[in-house]
Amino acid sequence: MIVPKAIYEFTSGNSPMIISMPHSGTVLAETMHDRMTSQGKALIDTDWHIPMLYEFAHEMGVSTIRANYSRYVVDLNRPIGGGALYAGQSETQICPTSTFMDHKLYVTDQEPSAQEIANRVENYWVPYHQRLKSEIEEIKQQHGYALLWDAHSIQSKLPRFFEGALPNLNLGTASGASCDPLLRQQLSDLLDSTKYQAIVDGRFKGGYITRNYGNPDDRVHAVQMEIAQSTYMSEYPCFEYDQDSANKLKPVLKMLVDRMLAFTPSPP
Repeated sequence: MIVPKAIYEFTSGNSPMIISMPHSGTVLAETMHDRMTSQGKALIDTDWHIPMLYEFAHEMGVSTIRANYSRYVVDLNRPIGGGALYAGQSETQICPTSTFMDHKLYVTDQEPSAQEIANRVENYWVPYHQRLKSEIEEIKQQHGYALLWDAHSIQSKLPRFFEGALPNLNLGTASGASCDPLLRQQLSDLLDSTKYQAIVDGRFKGGYITRNYGNPDDRVHAVQMEIAQSTYMSEYPCFEYDQDSANKLKPVLKMLVDRMLAFTPSPP
């Protein structure tokens, strides 16, 4: 039996920054488990261990919001109305029916109906975004601007989406539209100074959260960080946290977050 749980966990900080973790949840909605394939039940496409990588955020005064429910329930980084984030490229839906490896999530004839999808959007997607939006607005009222860091990870090799191996660190700014150009450049320069292979606005330019909330003209500056899971964990099929690798990565992430925290937008 699936025990209902809070939609998200929120921790308030005292800085102008909030970190969103929309894909780290591992809870399934009621009735889902018995309809899913073994690949679906394994929650393969979870952004594994992301809260552990960013555990330093609270001591820095950064607010955090993280989903408790799996992206297989509803993808919080997709728009409600559908539509491609990356035109012409393979993508999963707001309520996915396949894994990133293109395995079916549901046994035959058990995919969610249009009504079930609408219910999941209402029950899981809407509350997360209502809270995220309200916190961004509150931060703006307190500090005059808001900084949003959308935290993700993904398997380093997924032929369905990209050729070869993904760089270790993938910063997305919607091709520069979601944050101030100076902030983008500062983060890019810092990435170049690390030992990690990094890219800005490569295959992952930022999903719905970055594109929807990032609005420099409205003094909201948003970026997405997509981390190749090989950088800090054992990848499919074991998903084990690699303490040594993670301990090397955490200071880099903290340095990047600190650099973003230090950024002050020009007055409007």
